[in-house]
Order: sequence, then structure tokens, then C-alpha cells
Amino acid sequence: MHIAILGGGHGCYAAAADLSEAGHDVRLWRRDAAALAAVQRAGAITLKDARGARDVPIALATADIGEALRGAALIVIPSPAIAQDDIARAMSPHLVDGQVVFLPPGTFGSFVMAQIVRAAGNHADVAWAETGTLPYLARKHGEREVNVTVRALRLPTGVYPAHRSESALEVIREAYPSVHGCGDALSGALMNAGPIIHPPLMVMNAAPLQHFERWDIHNEGTQRAVRNVTDRLDLERIAVREAFGHGAPHYPLADHYDNDRWMYGDAHKQLVKSGDWRENIDLYAHRYITEDTELGLAFLASAARFAGVDAPIAHGLLAIVGGFLGRDLRRGPRTFEALGLAGLPMAELTQRLHDGR
Repeated sequence: MHIAILGGGHGCYAAAADLSEAGHDVRLWRRDAAALAAVQRAGAITLKDARGARDVPIALATADIGEALRGAALIVIPSPAIAQDDIARAMSPHLVDGQVVFLPPGTFGSFVMAQIVRAAGNHADVAWAETGTLPYLARKHGEREVNVTVRALRLPTGVYPAHRSESALEVIREAYPSVHGCGDALSGALMNAGPIIHPPLMVMNAAPLQHFERWDIHNEGTQRAVRNVTDRLDLERIAVREAFGHGAPHYPLADHYDNDRWMYGDAHKQLVKSGDWRENIDLYAHRYITEDTELGLAFLASAARFAGVDAPIAHGLLAIVGGFLGRDLRRGPRTFEALGLAGLPMAELTQRLHDGR
């Protein structure tokens, strides 16, 4: 299958190498041509995992997004949600009927990107899908080298518009067999694990993150008090899902730590053992703040407001992060209010997500 991978981060390089090795024709697009040069010169990405290290040839690495998208049945965008608006604008002249865009994860980007493309004048019949996490726990080890610690075993995925779910999921499963449907785009967005894991870790590890040059928020930073907050925040997420009529499985985050039933299986121990997450984290600029808190957690809190669900942990964490950033995160760009959804009746919102209006 012809697959376009858009972006230059850890998940993008992991997807390009992994899907190429699986036999797909992969075109990797990265806006930064200079940063892409190492992959272009070698024609390959070095993929490291439990099987060892090997060079995986990439069919095309390009800074021309039109060239990457041309003829692609599936477009995978594992880039942070903060990049989605710009990517949507860059994609908009090139999308055509029948293409499927997959955001792992999405932060409701399936809805947001579709609106941007439509506003740009492209009304192609495109299906947008999003899931709850990256298909890989991965870190880049060099200009063209990526280490994959774990691959996802289960990827609950919502589709916008929802009436395209069956055909879209069929395409995505050719690349990711672990994908299964979970309903509409809102259901997919409310599977997002990042806004549940990362904001408590950032807030409750703020002092060591600023004091130490390198700190592992998933090892020393994940103590019982942190887990207690994370578990309560996740209960709020599940309550919001249920308020919108989304049923189980909800993939409770406790399974990530306690057993092998979560999206990655029993991954937490492997994540810590790899050492790849002992890193320098800028408390003001890291994607755990800019993506998972300013966008993702603000989205969850606004969904709770819309559905009338009490979510004190979500709102409290937002207030604290807003305190050290110096702004009110309740007014963020991914809130129901900012997206023009806050005043809709529940039934009308559900219909819009189904029809794609």
C-alpha cells in the first residue's frame, strides 16, 4: 500500500521504518529539508528494537508534501497535535477523494484538520481517524536512527465522519492490524492517553524537572501520590466518555502500570528499562505541556463542561499549569468553546460527527 508519513519526530521515523519493513511503499515528508538530508543520502532509516539494528530502505524522503501525498491510500501523521493546523494547511491543496488520514493520537485533530482543509476550499471525500496513543514507544538516537521499545497491541480508533468508519478502518488495518473501531472522532479523542499520563507527571515533578539536568518522570517521577492523581484523572475521562454515550472498553490507564491489558500491553517496565525517557524536559516548551496539557487536557476539561461531568482534577491541573505559564488554559484552541461546539445540543453534536457537517 502507498503510505505517506508526515512529520519528523520519533513516531514519524518509527512509522516510516516499521511500515517500510512490513512491505509498504512509504513516502516520508518532513518540512525541514536539512534535517531530512541524512535519510535522503542513505535512502534508509536505521531501525532498532528487540531484534537488533538494521537499515530499512525508505521509498521516498521528501520536503515536498504534494510529492509525498500523491497516490497515497493512507496518510499517517504521528506528529504532535501542535503541528496539526500547519500540516492541514500544507495538505489542503493535495488531498483527493478516498484518502484516509490517521492521527495516532489525535487530540480531536481529526475534526480540527478536516475543518481547516474544508475552509481552504478542498471538499474531497477524505476520512479522518484518530486513536489513543502512538503505535510505538520510540526515541530517535540519531539523524536517521530510531529505537522502538514497544509496539501497540490495541489501538482503539474513532473516525470523522463516523459514517466512513468501516471503510477507513479497513484501510488503516492494512498498516496497523491492532486498530479496532471505538466510534466517532470524539470517542477516539477521549481515548488519548497523553493528557492523562503527562500533566500530573509534569506538575508533580516540576521541581526536580527544573533542578536536575536529566530526570525520568516515568521512573523516580512516578510515585504512589502521582499514580493516585493519575488514576482519579482517568476516572474523570471515563466518566466523560460515558456521558457522551461511549461504551467500554475505555482502556483505563491503570492497566498500563498494573497488567498487560492496556494499548501497549505490559509496557511500563520496558519503558523505564530502556533509559530513553531519562531526559531533559523543559517545563514550559515540552510537548507534554504544549500538546498534552494546553491542548489535550483543556479539551478533556471542556468536554466535561459540555457533558456536565464534575472534573476537579482536570480543571485543577489546568489551573496549576496555567499558573506557571501565566495564562488561562480554559480558553485554549482545542476547547469545545473555541471550536464552536459548546452551544450545541448533544444530539446535534453526535449527528455532526456522524455526517461530517
